[in-house]
Amino acid sequence: MGEHYPITTLQRDRWILQRRGHKNSLEPARPYAFLWEEECDDQGELISTATIFLTNRECPFRCLMCDLWQNTLDESVSAGAIARQIRYAIASLPSARQIKLYNAGSFFDPQAIPPEDNPEIAQSLRSFERVIVECHPAFLRGKYAERVLRFRDLIGSKLEVAIGLETVHEPTLQKLNKRMTLDDFKSAAEFLKSNDIDLRVFILLRPPFLTEAEGIEWACRSLDFAADCKADVCTVIPTRGGNGAMEALGGQYQPPKLSSLETVVAYGLGLCAFRVFADLWDVEKFSTCECSSQRATRLAEMNQTQQLPSAIVCSTCT
Repeated sequence: MGEHYPITTLQRDRWILQRRGHKNSLEPARPYAFLWEEECDDQGELISTATIFLTNRECPFRCLMCDLWQNTLDESVSAGAIARQIRYAIASLPSARQIKLYNAGSFFDPQAIPPEDNPEIAQSLRSFERVIVECHPAFLRGKYAERVLRFRDLIGSKLEVAIGLETVHEPTLQKLNKRMTLDDFKSAAEFLKSNDIDLRVFILLRPPFLTEAEGIEWACRSLDFAADCKADVCTVIPTRGGNGAMEALGGQYQPPKLSSLETVVAYGLGLCAFRVFADLWDVEKFSTCECSSQRATRLAEMNQTQQLPSAIVCSTCT
């Protein structure tokens, strides 16, 4: 059955924190990971991409499904540290046309990325055609909005901001403890689009509290909502366990099937509204059938071509 999941936000914060393990030991002067990859652009061309996972302070939000806190610090980094991390990773990777700066939180959170470092960070990014960062809607409004626009102007290239929509199933979104409503997301999307900033959306496939069929249905509905918000890219993420809290839910969380991920990505591509990617990080964790390796290969091809290869027929899992 799993443990009783609290009702209030503060109770959920405590419940989630109590079920955590230890953080990894990190060096503040270095990103905790970086890699080179290729991503299909809006013209169907594979674009070289440098992806950097920045070391910085933990996100202030305690999302139920999050495991990114494992690679964060308890304190803010010193001035200049983020720019040094970026330069270190760029020097270690092959050249690339676009760059993703993921920081396990919000790029425009001043406790995570010091605002005074913006000019030095921007200078490090001058060679890239597109800069992609991630951010919670709370840091895309009010006093934070000016920082977003200043950073857009400083980088001298196209800015894209990724936001975790997660799900438009509102009871589940509220239980995820993200402290965001659909109206918050819509307002953030409108702010970005009105200021010539592209929007990338993260959608969870089968978050806790949903069945397999419900997971598919609500991921597709979330893609519809992203289309209404004029998203440029959507990434569908199979919901993972491994953070302590998810395991404590017992049967209220089950990992989705790869066939379900195929179904949702195919639906998104059929909308012809944006590029749609399947997040294949640790895809082997969702390998439950002999056909899983074929499905993973098919999903990778869908990511690269934005087309639907021949379907995989399996009497066991479909």
